[in-house]
Formats: sequence, C-alpha cells, structure tokens
Amino acid sequence: MAHHHDPAILLPMLLITLSLMSGKQVLASRHLLENTLPVVPEIPKVEVPPHPTLPTLPKLELPSLPKAELQQVLPDHLPTLPKLELPTLPKPELPAIPHVPALEKPELPPLPELEFPKLPELPALPHLPDLPKPSLPTFPTLPKEMPFPFPSLSPPLSTATP
Repeated sequence: MAHHHDPAILLPMLLITLSLMSGKQVLASRHLLENTLPVVPEIPKVEVPPHPTLPTLPKLELPSLPKAELQQVLPDHLPTLPKLELPTLPKPELPAIPHVPALEKPELPPLPELEFPKLPELPALPHLPDLPKPSLPTFPTLPKEMPFPFPSLSPPLSTATP
C-alpha cells in the first residue's frame, strides 16, 4: 500500500529548514573572507647532471643485390598467342518513319465578359469630437535619505571577530 504524506505539514517543514539554513551561509562566507592563505616557502632548484651522450655509430654499408633478368626466368619454349580479330557487325537498317500530318487546333468560342453587380456605397462615418488628452497625476519624489519609522529587522553586520 502506498503511503501519502499530508501536504499541510510540508510548508511548515520547508519554512523551518530554510530559516535554519539562512544564518549559516553568512557565517561561512565571512569565515572564508577573513581567513588568509598559508605562505608556501620557496623550494630551492635542484641541479640535474647533464645527460650522457651516446657515441655515434658508423654508417652500415649494405651489399648490392644483383638485378633479376626476366628473359632468364621465362622459359624459351612458350608459344606466342596470335592476335585476335573480331568480326565486324553489319549496321542495321531501320525503316523510315512515316509522315504524320499536323492536327488542326480546335477553335474555342470566346468567353463571355462577366458583369459584376455594383456594390452599394458605405455611408460616411460620423465625425467624432476632438477630446482633450488626459493629464497623468504627478507623484511627489522621495528624498534620498529617508528615516524609517521602524527599526531594521536584521542585526547590523560587524567585521570584528570574537
């Protein structure tokens, strides 16, 4: 059987969880800002001995191979093949195409001109009187620094660490 949670309990649990998380983020970010990175001492450079050099080897000379001759490889007793001659085929003669007389184009009767009925003219629109443009109300501007009648809900941020 499936168990369904009551949706009415989810909203208070969400609010409680978010309120508990909100203060930790400010403290963690402030902690990261105030800590400095440790100073890493410089490491002295290690001198590496030079690489050993390999002696150069003399270039090897390969003996030349004798060239193979084809006439010595083939035996002399092979007969030569005669050149093949293909017989020529006669060109086929096709019968002449008979002349077909051109057909006359049929004459179509002219299309009658269509007469459209005249549409009635629309009556002229009545003249509307010119209305004055409405003026928008002006709002007073607020001063840049305005004291609020209620105190701030969040405590002031302090930079000193305890």
